Amino acid sequence: MNLSGKTVLITGASSGIGRAAALLFARKGAQIIGAARRVNELQILQSEIQNTGGAIEVLAGDVTDPDYHRQLVELALTKFGKLDAAFNNAGIMGDVTPAHEATVANWHTVIETNLSSAFFAAKEQIPALLKSHAPSILFTSSFVGYSAGFPGMSAYSASKAGLVGLTKTLAAEYGAEGLRVNAILPGATATAMADEVAPDEESQAFIANLHGLKRRADPTEIARAALFLLSDEASFITGAALLTDGGVSVTKV
Repeated sequence: MNLSGKTVLITGASSGIGRAAALLFARKGAQIIGAARRVNELQILQSEIQNTGGAIEVLAGDVTDPDYHRQLVELALTKFGKLDAAFNNAGIMGDVTPAHEATVANWHTVIETNLSSAFFAAKEQIPALLKSHAPSILFTSSFVGYSAGFPGMSAYSASKAGLVGLTKTLAAEYGAEGLRVNAILPGATATAMADEVAPDEESQAFIANLHGLKRRADPTEIARAALFLLSDEASFITGAALLTDGGVSVTKV
């Protein structure tokens, strides 16, 4: 699997799965457009990739702003002349609280960050992607809201389930033009965001035990699944919601 010569846009690139994907994709030959809120973390990522001979441009911004996605596409076209793939990965957990105690503000923030931003991204990316030889979009959804429900995570679950619906619709809408659209559905992954829900060893061990593999994923393991779906090796896969969840969906004990 490789991405040689491809320009790939990654949102949420400053940490977790997005950061791991940026490093992996660059090693596999991709030219990276890195997007996230935090300027310093993006600059550190940029230095790491450039110091190993990779190509990357970064732009900090708010993924809930439609204009930010337009700027990212323009950056790809200006710096690299094209856009071949997009990994729309940015997301937040939001407050973990029973639905009747949840705030309206939290609901809107989570839906806008996880779901609306993905639509805004695709809307701006698609015209540029359709000019590519083998274009692809990938969204980061979750097993939460798809194969399992977790108490206290109504907004997160709804946003991630919505991404699967968006994936299937875009795949059907643009398949005839050669655009593939898929989603990955990670299980528990050892990231800073996940540690907000499980901040101590006991809670992390409990969550790990829910998985068939009895552990959490390393972000690079999820990035490898993303690499496959964005590469030409997955040329006949579109509209898929790929469980990369360590068996949590099939384990009941």
